Amino acid sequence: MTLRPVGPEHVDGLWELVNDPDVARLTGSHGMFAYQAAELWYGSRGEHDDRLDLAICAAEDDSYVGEVVLNDLDTANLSCNLRIALVGPRAFGRGYGTEAIRLVLDHAFATTDLHRIELEVFDFNDRAAHVYRKVGFVQEGVRRDALLWKGERHDSIIMSMLAPDWRVKKI
Repeated sequence: MTLRPVGPEHVDGLWELVNDPDVARLTGSHGMFAYQAAELWYGSRGEHDDRLDLAICAAEDDSYVGEVVLNDLDTANLSCNLRIALVGPRAFGRGYGTEAIRLVLDHAFATTDLHRIELEVFDFNDRAAHVYRKVGFVQEGVRRDALLWKGERHDSIIMSMLAPDWRVKKI
């Protein structure tokens, strides 16, 4: 698996990702956007110095299998958010998420002054919550009824990783 800065060459993969019903449910994404918006989005990511958008590409054929993003940078507190999305069944259960998260955390904590990286995961997404715990994220709290999906309310679990915890885990 390889991480690459997202660019126009990944638009088809992004289009597949945002139109996958499973991905929409797991990320709580209610809206779809036009292909041209996907082109504009991935075409402009390199212009932002307050976020890092990376394409996750399969080792065997360099195909796009998802994205991992550090965003919502808070420079005063040296913290940011992490989000990840994989393209449906062809990417699930193959270790792409675990490896991508580990690589991004290692990059963030080894090459920047970031102290804290947080994320949220919905209470029904056991697979993702398992991966986050496996790499060392700690649950901090719950945003109750944060998502309304097809008439049902779901909690959002807040998790974080601190730089000192990552360094201990890496030893």
